[in-house]
Amino acid sequence: MFEQISKKIDKAFHLLKGQGKITEVNISEALKEVRKALLEADVQYKIAKDFVSRVKDKAIGQGILKHVSPRQMLIKIAHDELVDLMGHTSADLKLDQNPNVILLVGMQGAGKTTHAAKLANYIKKKGRSVLLVACDVYRAAAIDQLRTLAEKNNLDFFSQDGEQNVLSIAKAALQHAKVNHHNVLIFDTAGRMAIDEAMMQEVENLKNLLNPQEILFVADAMIGQDAVNLAKAFNDRLAISGVILSKMDGDTRAGAALSIKTVVEKPIKFIGTGEKIEALEVFHPDRIADRMLGMGDIVSFVERAQEAFDADKFKQLNQKVAKNQLDFEDFLAQIEQIEQMGSVKDVLGMVPGMSNIAQNLPQDHNPFGKVRAIIQSMTPKERKNPALMAQPSRKQRVAKGSASSIEEVNRILKQREQLASMLKMTQGKPGAMARIFDAMKGRSKF
Repeated sequence: MFEQISKKIDKAFHLLKGQGKITEVNISEALKEVRKALLEADVQYKIAKDFVSRVKDKAIGQGILKHVSPRQMLIKIAHDELVDLMGHTSADLKLDQNPNVILLVGMQGAGKTTHAAKLANYIKKKGRSVLLVACDVYRAAAIDQLRTLAEKNNLDFFSQDGEQNVLSIAKAALQHAKVNHHNVLIFDTAGRMAIDEAMMQEVENLKNLLNPQEILFVADAMIGQDAVNLAKAFNDRLAISGVILSKMDGDTRAGAALSIKTVVEKPIKFIGTGEKIEALEVFHPDRIADRMLGMGDIVSFVERAQEAFDADKFKQLNQKVAKNQLDFEDFLAQIEQIEQMGSVKDVLGMVPGMSNIAQNLPQDHNPFGKVRAIIQSMTPKERKNPALMAQPSRKQRVAKGSASSIEEVNRILKQREQLASMLKMTQGKPGAMARIFDAMKGRSKF
């Protein structure tokens, strides 16, 4: 996320490395590179210029604290300005009525239908009864896609096949929600390849009928400043309440994230970070600023770990560890939980000090592919009884079946033993994992 701008800003701040104090000369050189990085990331020119000006004004004459270098001081100032630029704090959904209506709007291809399901899943986990409503009557594929996502993820779904009037569908959905006690309705509306009057009028009619608590514009973060312009067009017509930035798992241009709040004066509420149903995060400006400046995001890392962490499965795992029965099926299950946190590149980028390593990895890098291949090349008996894998003939067969070397097979055997040892350290220590998470959350950023 924000890989290119992060690299360029880091390079700019390195110009201050070794400097004893901040001067107008050295900071001007560094901030010239920062402004260039912002413009290349498709941040609006005036926003980039004003940002650099504010950072410079705060930095000039700034007293350098003991043990804090000019570079560290400038990073701190830039961090605070980035946070302010993006909205300062996260913005909650307004769900204080019954029923609560959320209208998703946006252009075709931005990921609106996918994010309708992601948002429904997110709200459902908060204890609400959510209904997904298909209102894209122009693309049968959109209705089928939303239905499939709902069925796959155990989400309630409503559509009226054959009905072309979106207002009729909306009225029927409200009645259906009342009968079935749904207190949140998410309407997936039609997108277009370009803004047109018919599209806007249809969505405006839906707004007038439903009186939604939230109108969320789904924007493709990959298109940078164009996403900001589209958000402004929808806001001028519909008075949106917030934005969801999709496709934030790639090397996203920073233009949308850094410009929307200033131009549209509406907050970014969520970001989409992958294809999976869980890949939706609340937008926290301070955490995004951390990532942009290569400082990691340990709080989001811990939250993702807790999301993927299954307490019941961990309890069962502990019981097996106590009896020295941790097998390769258990090992594979732990890998699958780690994979639920997202791509390795994205997860590593959240860990302080690991951003440089993350930047050098391809987006689809998966270090667990080989592990899975090796384990799946074992027989069911071998997976359940790791001791059998001590036999050289079995190692050779598994190595051949997984296109691996004997050394790689031995490494997996060793890793299973290390996992068992690590889990054994938590035996008899109630809440050990929770304390680890809490300790990580409390780490200082600076």
